[in-house]
Amino acid sequence: MRKIRSALISLSDKSNLKSLLQELKKNNIKIISSGGTFKVIKKLKFKCLDVSDFTGFKEILNGRVKTLHPKIHAGILNKRSNKSHSSDIKKNKFENIDLVIVNFYPFEKKIEQIKNHSKIIENIDVGGPTMVRAAAKNYNDVTVITSTDQYSELINELKKNKGSTSQKFREKMSRLAFSETAYYDAVISNYLNKFNNINFPKRKILYTNLIENLRYGENPHQLGAFYSQSKKNKLEQIHGKTLSYNNYSDILAAITISKSLPKNTGTVIVKHGNPCGVSALKNNLDSYKSALETDPISAFGGIVSCNYKVTQKLALMINKIFLEVVVANGFDKKALKILKSKKNLRLIDSSKISFGEVWKFNSLNDFTLIQSEDKKIFSKKDFRIVSKKQPSKSQLDNLMFAFNICRYTKSNAIVLASNKSTIGIGSGQPSRLDSCEIAINKMNKFSKIKDEIVAASDAFFPFVDGIEKLVQSGASAIVQPAGSIRDKEIIKFANETNTVLVFSKTRHFRH
Repeated sequence: MRKIRSALISLSDKSNLKSLLQELKKNNIKIISSGGTFKVIKKLKFKCLDVSDFTGFKEILNGRVKTLHPKIHAGILNKRSNKSHSSDIKKNKFENIDLVIVNFYPFEKKIEQIKNHSKIIENIDVGGPTMVRAAAKNYNDVTVITSTDQYSELINELKKNKGSTSQKFREKMSRLAFSETAYYDAVISNYLNKFNNINFPKRKILYTNLIENLRYGENPHQLGAFYSQSKKNKLEQIHGKTLSYNNYSDILAAITISKSLPKNTGTVIVKHGNPCGVSALKNNLDSYKSALETDPISAFGGIVSCNYKVTQKLALMINKIFLEVVVANGFDKKALKILKSKKNLRLIDSSKISFGEVWKFNSLNDFTLIQSEDKKIFSKKDFRIVSKKQPSKSQLDNLMFAFNICRYTKSNAIVLASNKSTIGIGSGQPSRLDSCEIAINKMNKFSKIKDEIVAASDAFFPFVDGIEKLVQSGASAIVQPAGSIRDKEIIKFANETNTVLVFSKTRHFRH
């Protein structure tokens, strides 16, 4: 046990202080503070000594230097059982500081709120993290608190131990404190790299917040958790069972596709990370129907992502099949009532999700692959018509739609589409020809549309056989990236069969 006799408090977030100060007062703990925190403590009518009076040195450099003083850091860092340390403290007439309560300048909030680089730099906290690191290092003797969320735990500890803290408690708070300083430094490091347009620095430091411990990972014998850079989960769950690792994986896949479609338009159905039906029709009911008709069997037990607000009429349609999750840009009241009739159906509001700069990570043990997300916005200039036959406007629109869905489908990917809706998807096959056959079989089995079929491939066809199979199935227009040594043979085949052939200037694998 370590008795707390003095506490240094320096806070940016000054909320929930009163109950903590009351407990410190009960235990006759001397309080030292500065600046705005000092004023708040005095306003709450508690005794408090200003840091400048404690150190005998006024703050300078517009407040940049106030707690960076030997009297502060010696009081925190000295090992109470070390005779040499005790001698130094006595010789210099310093005092022990037993409790450090600090939270940092809100740098993370400031980079979201302001664009002025100089003002952002002024919000890098120096004194706060320095005191926290000192206290956390000396946890054998000093208690450190770094969040308002920890106040109640400290109050209970002081009550239970009559003004003292246990070694176990101090160790826990030290561990949390070092996580806090590491997180804070990571945010700053990432900001400065971004400001200087450095995507892959020598040391890449990630920062994330635990949103939820999951029951398990992909399988019951695996561990799993869900993290986010945001401190609050922007995927707001408003109904249903707890989300699983696989649910989250599919939700993220579905939202990625949804957000690539026109604003407030489009329905995406995902199963095991792959789209099994997508439609970008403007009428939301037609969009849902068309997405479902692509492959209603695979949609069973899948995830539906609606890039719009779900209405009562749509909710009635959705409730007709078994789904794990429905994601939408909100739900109206009547729709919620209908969908909530299914106790386990998870409902997720994704209206707060927007994609700026997106990075993808793939890691194993101490290896990590990092790349930017494939979110290129397609325009006509990204494609080259190589066949004699020119595409109609609707064909070109459908080709671009199909090609967009292709890049979110695991390679080798083939997408058949008509009327801005998928009618057959083949995914994840080692052979592109196999993906063609799967997409064609899906179309023949489920689709009622047989006119103006277009096809998209995420990479070039190495042989004519793939494009031949698509043309035989009814595709009148095909889009694929260029780059095969047999491109000329494929162009020749397209011209011989009067097929529109468009080459993309970019390849879009998704492994």
